[in-house]
Amino acid sequence: QVQLVESGGGSVQPGGSLTLSCAASRTTFSMYAVAWHRQAPGKQREFVALISADNTTKYADSVKGRFTISRDNAKNTVYLTMISLIPEDTATYWCYGVRGGAAYWGQGTQVNVSS
Repeated sequence: QVQLVESGGGSVQPGGSLTLSCAASRTTFSMYAVAWHRQAPGKQREFVALISADNTTKYADSVKGRFTISRDNAKNTVYLTMISLIPEDTATYWCYGVRGGAAYWGQGTQVNVSS
């Protein structure tokens, strides 16, 4: 069992930035692929970004060039650095870790972008 804890959410004005963190309870977290997903009010949950165990990254078109996913294996943590935030980025953000047949979700962190 792996527990994932997100943090770093908050309220920011358009054009601002935030960095979300996803901290894992297990030291083998480096072997997991980790993704960020989000869900805005009234919308379906959607994929945002992914980092694989070999640090390959993938992004949704809507966040390319603005969001960066990275990991610090020494801290068992994956980050989502978000810049140039727009109101459409307002959502609950979750991290999701997967390795083999096991998958784990965090509890989510809220991001609000408004003026």
